[in-house]
Amino acid sequence: MATRTWDAWNYRESAEVTTRGKDLTGFSVEAIDGHIGKIDRATLDVGSSFVVVDTGPWIFGRKVMLPAGTIDRVDWNDEKVYVDRTKDQIKDSPELTDADLDNPEYRDRLGTYYGDTYDRTMP
Repeated sequence: MATRTWDAWNYRESAEVTTRGKDLTGFSVEAIDGHIGKIDRATLDVGSSFVVVDTGPWIFGRKVMLPAGTIDRVDWNDEKVYVDRTKDQIKDSPELTDADLDNPEYRDRLGTYYGDTYDRTMP
């Protein structure tokens, strides 16, 4: 059986984000176990893509960065993004500050955090 490793900073083909090239800002975000917020910022940078989600009252207005590789699929008609992590996994992610948006050390920490939540190989 062929396997591939999880790619934190690139969108999965199943999400169709890079093929459509559309902005995800404003889309709702659904974790495995429920709604987590709306996308406040999204990038399409090859090898460093991510979304920033405004969680609203769910985590007291905290914003979280999700690597593009956590996005399983996008419902373009309903403007919903589905990630394959739980609300607790997202809530427990490294805290995001404005200074972290362009900080490679933060991205390394975040990539390691989410990488550890995956079995390093995916079918």
